[in-house]
Amino acid sequence: MPRTAYFISDGTGITAETLGRSLLAQFEGIELNLMVKPYIDTLEKAHTLAATIAQTAERDGARPIVIDTIVDQAIRTIIAESPGFKVDIFSTFLAPLEEELATHSTYTVGRTHAISRDDIYMHRIDAVHFALDNDDGARTHQYDQADVILVGVSRCGKTPTSLYLALQFGIQAANYPLTEDDLDEDGTLSMPKALAPYRHKLFALTIDPRRLAAIRSERRPNSRYCSMDQCMQELQQAEALFRRYHIPYIDTTRFSIEEISTRMIAETSLTRRFSPR
Repeated sequence: MPRTAYFISDGTGITAETLGRSLLAQFEGIELNLMVKPYIDTLEKAHTLAATIAQTAERDGARPIVIDTIVDQAIRTIIAESPGFKVDIFSTFLAPLEEELATHSTYTVGRTHAISRDDIYMHRIDAVHFALDNDDGARTHQYDQADVILVGVSRCGKTPTSLYLALQFGIQAANYPLTEDDLDEDGTLSMPKALAPYRHKLFALTIDPRRLAAIRSERRPNSRYCSMDQCMQELQQAEALFRRYHIPYIDTTRFSIEEISTRMIAETSLTRRFSPR
């Protein structure tokens, strides 16, 4: 029987959803309908949501899972009275921390994702702009400013990884696509001239050819670009290049963007300019 889970917050809901998804991911055999409810910041909204939770319980024939990071005690009380299985993240962890630190929490709504430091916020914006400006080999003359340059065949995950590194860690990531233009006369993939001076900044991504063909089919169905033969050939040449020049690389087939980025940072000397939000 499918169950419903609510991620509830009087702020953005990002913390409740992130922690909630991490907890629920441990239960692979359960079918879950996930509902995010941010900005439950008034008594009226709380009562409306409590009624919705009650309707869900009646429909499903089981208590919804309610995971929240609500600060306001009056709103928390209303939600707590709804017929859900409640996981109150703040009350679970803040009370023991208050005791250990011998002080009371400020219980401030939205503190986790607020713009608390202008320098961090501006660096985040600059890093995102850099990733966009240097996407897909657009501006190779800026590679001296890059913290890392992602390389790989088209559609292997370079762009989303670059943006995630920028947004979450402030890392200036460029990315360069390996294409047939980089082939030598004998058909061997050579080190692109734009990348040669920055070999120490290179990090490569690869992917299973069947997965790559499926991704490319969504963009250009029934084309040579998405054919299995083309995907296999490009990946074989790319991986040969990575091995020849000792470029570290990750197979992205079964990893999320978060996992790819974290593994990259763990395997290189990349420095996080701030902690992820």
